[in-house]
Amino acid sequence: MRRFLEGGWGGDLPCFLVSNPVPQGPGASYLGFSAIVLLTARIKQVMSERAATLLQGRREHMERTLGRPLANPEEGADDSIPDETRSYMLGEAQDLYWNEIEWELITDEEARDAGTLAELTFPGMLAYVRGLLLSEVMPDSLSPASPRPQVVSDVLDFVASRLVVLEDELSDPDNSDLERLQAEMEMTGGLIDRVLYLYHGLDEQDIERLEQAEA
Repeated sequence: MRRFLEGGWGGDLPCFLVSNPVPQGPGASYLGFSAIVLLTARIKQVMSERAATLLQGRREHMERTLGRPLANPEEGADDSIPDETRSYMLGEAQDLYWNEIEWELITDEEARDAGTLAELTFPGMLAYVRGLLLSEVMPDSLSPASPRPQVVSDVLDFVASRLVVLEDELSDPDNSDLERLQAEMEMTGGLIDRVLYLYHGLDEQDIERLEQAEA
């Protein structure tokens, strides 16, 4: 919140505060609450915009490197998903993220000094994403494929938003946990690329070209 108020989260915030000052006098409590609600909504909007810009930038970089537009998933893209179901599925992915990132940070299992691989850090979350995009099942499967690319899009928004938060926390010189935040940011950056690879159906050759371009 402090960085937002200092202008680190949106250049138009001072104008917002000038036009929506904290009220004084009778009724100030209610009006003050309203101002807080408006400010909270503005914070969420700015975060969402920055996350969207981050995702767009990564996609554009991939398209430049590959020399072609990225393909979007078609199977299940037009299927309607109840809001409750969609929220639940996103929550499952979020739980996997927090559990796996905490485990990695506690154990340092994948030797971050050598460069952590997202596939090793987030095996459960990436398997879950693959399942959400699965369009074919084995002939003896008891249920048909039910791809949910909309949920994967929600997952991408969540991971991108987390990267935005990490960027802001790392830019705070008073933060006492910079090493841990930097480690999470590196791992989360690798994760968002892997989810984008899956979402856009990139093959091993495409991924190799992208990773060579980053080397």
